[in-house]
This record gives sequence, C-alpha cells and structure tokens, in this order.
Amino acid sequence: VHGIVRRSSSFNTGRIEHLYKNPQAHIEGNMKLHYGDLTDSTCLVKIINEVKPSEIYNLGAQSHVKISFDLAEYTADVDGVGTLRLLDAIKTCGLINSVKFYQASTSELFGKVQEIPQKETTPFYPRSPYGAAKLYAYWIVVNFREAYNLFAVNGILFNHESPRRGANFVTRKISRSVAKIHLGQLDCFSLGNLDAKRDWGHARDYVEAMWLMLQTDEPEDFVIATGEVHSVREFVEKSFKHIGKTIVWEGKNENEVGRCKETGKIHVTINHKYYRPTEVDFLQGDCTKARQKLNWKPRVTFDELVREMVDADVELMRNNPNA
Repeated sequence: VHGIVRRSSSFNTGRIEHLYKNPQAHIEGNMKLHYGDLTDSTCLVKIINEVKPSEIYNLGAQSHVKISFDLAEYTADVDGVGTLRLLDAIKTCGLINSVKFYQASTSELFGKVQEIPQKETTPFYPRSPYGAAKLYAYWIVVNFREAYNLFAVNGILFNHESPRRGANFVTRKISRSVAKIHLGQLDCFSLGNLDAKRDWGHARDYVEAMWLMLQTDEPEDFVIATGEVHSVREFVEKSFKHIGKTIVWEGKNENEVGRCKETGKIHVTINHKYYRPTEVDFLQGDCTKARQKLNWKPRVTFDELVREMVDADVELMRNNPNA
C-alpha cells in the first residue's frame, strides 16, 4: 500500500503508526509513504507513474465543514481541483485502462435535503464550501468515467467515526471531553448546534464498502449509511451514560446547559462560534443499493460506536492527559 503524506515539521503520521514495519524507527514495510500534495499536480504524476497502482483511493481533503467557511479557497483547491489533478495524472500516465479510482464523496452534497432519506438519485444541495468543492469532485469523476471509460466511482459516505477521528470533529470532541471529565482533568466543554441530526456509522464498516465498490464489474456510485439518525445531544447523553453520568438539559438556545444529575455540575455549555453560517440540520442515508449490489451492511451499532470512542479516549487521556 502506497500513501501520500504532506510534508510537516513534526511527524503527522500518528494515526498510522501501527502500520510501520518498525513503528519506533518509522521503517516502512508493506506501507510506503511518498511526500506529495493534492495541490501539486507534478508530484501526483510522478508518484502515480512510479507506483503504477491498480487501485487509487482519494481520501485526501480539507474535510472539516465549519473550517471550510474560513478556508474556502484552499478547500476548493484541495477537495475539488485536487480530485481533477489525480484523475488527470492517471490519464497522463496512461493508466486509464488499468487503474480503478475511488472518490470519497460525502453526505454533505445533500446539505439542505430535498428528500428523506437520501439515496443515489436525491438532488444535491450543498450548504458549505466543503460541500460545493466535493460536488465539483463528484461530477468530474462522473465525467472521466463517461468520457474516458475510466473505472471511477463516488462513495457517498454518510458520517463515519472511530477513535481515530480528528479532535475538532464533534463526535471526537465529545468523547475526548467526556473522558477528561471522567478522569477529573476537565469540568466543562462547549458545543454548537445540539439538535443537528446525523446518520453516524463506524469507519471500519465504511472502508470495507469503499473496497467493495472497486471489486465490482461495472463502476457505479453508492450511498453508504446506516439509515439511523441521532442528534448531537443524544451522542452527548450516551457518552456520559457510559461513564455513569446522567445529563439533564436546562435553559434554551445559547443559554442551554447540560448538568450532571448525580453531582449537579454543569458539564456542557453552548458557544455560538461553533455554529455554521448555513446549517445542515438532518442527514439520513438509504443504502438499499449497496445492500443489494455489494451485499454490504453496517455491523457496528450507534451505541457500540459511542462506547468504543469513549473507552479509547479514557485510555488515551489516562496515559497522556495532554493528548
């Protein structure tokens, strides 16, 4: 497996340390990393020409929806044009007929949802620079598939989480904060829209779906989701429940707080800075096509996902309170 890593002054391979042949010395075995960037077409051509891969998974993106409002141009460059650069590199290297290409599409394409639940034929209505950039990527993949007969697919994946989720994503922010509260390292943390509802699955299940899409005879786009919807509020409640605390909500709007029923302490507050200029209130996927054609279904339940993330962060914070 070959991967592209962005150059940084500090090691930024924390989430794949275990894949090194020798993690202590960062010695590579079956995983080989190349310095590169989705904003640099020259390096993409060079790497693809050298590696001559049979499958390419484009999982690279500025993937934080809220931050995409602040880094709008960069998000467009990486998430939109970056996908085009990869596809063009495949063409330049003469690999159109031998490579299979997976594009990490997103439920954020549906944004202001036009039907419930959302499936492959639901009209798109992105509500962020991230969603708009990913919309360009989606259509350029379709274009290369139809124009050059490239085996290229879009996986329209709904939110997928795990203990490796980035620390500034809401699910991981909750599991990290709850772990710190459990260990007495923190009293309180702030969130944005508690009533945003998402279809949350486990990354482990969703990555299997990505792979399955490239094992089919014909390239097709698929929605990958659980079909279940939960609010941010519910994620908070279940996370606290796992460490033996019951959260009771008091107040309204930005004055709302989450208080621990057992101790009376306030553990959750609302901060308006975490709200988005345009909100996506509700996402629910319909993965009927993936169930039928890929024989895929999610295995990890919402409750199991929450427990796994909280347990992993309790362990992490116990060993390193500054993590």
